[in-house]
Amino acid sequence: MVCVAVSHGPLEANSTCLHCGAHVSEQFARVFGDDRDRAHRCSECDSYRRLCRGSGAGVDVAVPDPETSPGRHGGDTA
Repeated sequence: MVCVAVSHGPLEANSTCLHCGAHVSEQFARVFGDDRDRAHRCSECDSYRRLCRGSGAGVDVAVPDPETSPGRHGGDTA
């Protein structure tokens, strides 16, 4: 007989971006998140370039933040 335990608690807590509250997949949190699979930033509130450098894990990166730098990540320059 095989016994399988299913835990929904931690997955639910890790399914939202800690910065903007948008839904993130378990895989996104595992790949781009911190060592506890929590996404500090996601593709809704940050650029892919920054996420690849660690912003999703809460790391400060040298690439300008799209929220504070106009003209980045689809923002208006005017």
